Amino acid sequence: MQRLYDFLRRHPTGVDSFWAVFLFGVGMLQVADDSFSSTTARMLAVPAVVSMSLVVALRRKWTQAMFWVAVGTGVYKLITHTEVNNADLAMLIILYTVAASAEVSRRMSRTALAIGFLASPLYALRFQVDKGDFRNNVLFTLFAMVPFALAWVLGDSLRTRRAYYAQLVERNQRLENQREAQAKVAVAAERARIARELHDVVAHNVSVMVVQADGAAYVMDAAPEQAKEALQTISGTGRQALAEMRRLLGVLRTGEPQESEDYVPQPDVEQIEVLVEQVRTAGLAVDFEVEGAPRRLPSGVELTAYRIVQEALTNTRKHGGPDAKASVRLVYFDDGLGLLVEDDGRGAAHELYEDGGADGAGHGLIGMRERIGMVGGTLDAGPRPGGGFRISALLPLKKR
Repeated sequence: MQRLYDFLRRHPTGVDSFWAVFLFGVGMLQVADDSFSSTTARMLAVPAVVSMSLVVALRRKWTQAMFWVAVGTGVYKLITHTEVNNADLAMLIILYTVAASAEVSRRMSRTALAIGFLASPLYALRFQVDKGDFRNNVLFTLFAMVPFALAWVLGDSLRTRRAYYAQLVERNQRLENQREAQAKVAVAAERARIARELHDVVAHNVSVMVVQADGAAYVMDAAPEQAKEALQTISGTGRQALAEMRRLLGVLRTGEPQESEDYVPQPDVEQIEVLVEQVRTAGLAVDFEVEGAPRRLPSGVELTAYRIVQEALTNTRKHGGPDAKASVRLVYFDDGLGLLVEDDGRGAAHELYEDGGADGAGHGLIGMRERIGMVGGTLDAGPRPGGGFRISALLPLKKR
């Protein structure tokens, strides 16, 4: 049964042709029957049978045209006084097709229904069914209208279901396109996040390692113990950088943070003090101060705060000069966290490059603004009065 249904759905024209041949056969059998009064009547009935058969055969290809052909055939039969034939079933078929076709306007569909309703009264008037009995004529006319109404209702219902199904398909396609677009946006955002993370990790840790390596080379002969401490700092910093990079690459590979001793958790506000101490060990004097009552913050806010301080101190160490000093101040407000990182070095002009200036490769301030934008915070960065550079940020507890 399913194979038959699939075949009929794939070959609608062939099915229509079969039923057209069938109607033509039963129509011609009726014409050949003795019910016709004369040979002339039989000859007049043949064109009507052929016409109705063509209507069924071509109803899907030229729906509206075939309807008018059926109407014209009905008028022809009224004029020539041709008796009702089995092939006239094509009138119901074409009315159903008009009502079901999405290519035919609703106005045309209703017009076809009205014409179908007129067929029965016109037949009754033309052939005077049950002469002299008006009541029977009226009942016959009303009864004859029912098949036309049913054919139209069935066709219109099918048209409505098809339109509803098409809307569902279109809606599903639109939702699928939206999901694909959102997925692409999410992938781009994740790549940008990973790029910022890698920049911060590499820029900070490598700069610490360079400073320690230079110091170790300078005191290698004069103070071997001090050089040894510097090498140990380089080793620890390198391992930390590798661990953080493994974590980031693990997220890229699997989409989930890896739980292993080889991976480190995301930095938070509590680790800022460790970061400051690491920077002090690298040779940069840093004052660290916390105001307010420390408390747990959303992970995104804590990571953003850590990375901002890390980037700011890295820039100070790179551009502030040998005698630069820095200060880090954290302020816990009721509705957020404030950050203030200042230095008195000579790197203000250089730090402007981090916004995409002369060196063409800076991501520092750009990365800060992107991070803060993701948590709904604000950033103010620029030269401070009296020299040096200042970065001030406010991170709200809830994204605006």
